[in-house]
Amino acid sequence: MNPTGRFQKRTLFLIAYLVFAILPIYWMVNMSFKTNNEILSSFTFWPQDFTWDNYRTIFTDPSWYSGYINSLIYVAINTVISITVALPAAYAFSRYRFLGDKHVFFWLLTNRMTPPAVFLLPFFQLYTTLGLMDTHIAVALAHLVFNVPLAVWILEGFMSGVPREIDETAYIDGYSFPRFFLTIFLPLIKAGVGVAAFFCFMFSWVELLLARTLTSVNAKPIVATMTRTVSASGMDWGVLAAAGVLTIVPGAIVIWFVRHYIAKGFAMGRV
Repeated sequence: MNPTGRFQKRTLFLIAYLVFAILPIYWMVNMSFKTNNEILSSFTFWPQDFTWDNYRTIFTDPSWYSGYINSLIYVAINTVISITVALPAAYAFSRYRFLGDKHVFFWLLTNRMTPPAVFLLPFFQLYTTLGLMDTHIAVALAHLVFNVPLAVWILEGFMSGVPREIDETAYIDGYSFPRFFLTIFLPLIKAGVGVAAFFCFMFSWVELLLARTLTSVNAKPIVATMTRTVSASGMDWGVLAAAGVLTIVPGAIVIWFVRHYIAKGFAMGRV
């Protein structure tokens, strides 16, 4: 087969894939700069009546911008707690062998594979009893059920790639475990920490069922706000599109900072 022809086919396939992947994002950005009348009355590839009103509504209406603030708060809390809990657990699984270690590790992963709806009723009743409903910590703790197992699994793979001789050498040199872990071991697995933090962030950022059910007003996230845009005049498509664009921004920023770590995670088979 002609190498030039093969290259052209690959190029065409790549272009088609990029168009298919980027088109929905472009169309959402396109809609965010249109009025509702233009969105519903015509089919255009760019705004005919360009407007910033949709973004102005989000940045000036507390019911909208508070959703982003609430989401960032509980996502940050969840990511920090998940990584803090997962680091010692992953170290134990990677360095020690104990009775039932494989079964416990598998049990952790089964929690990650369980649909969030399974835990919805227990969390709702528990938080209602403890007075944690409609708080940021409620959603952050609920997401730990899914993020901690994922973080343990990712970090265990990175830690297993670090030779055990490093641990033994540090102990011989008089390092205490906390000092060894923070100054020597943690920098060696910073790629794994970045990958784990990224996936914890993304799950908590986009998860809807638990976040919507466990909050109502004070801690209502943006994903819940976006599902309540229907008014007496109908769906506010322009504002909804603008909110969708702004929802993509935090994830894109996180991906930009950890893109090299994610590539390493793919290479190690942990992503």
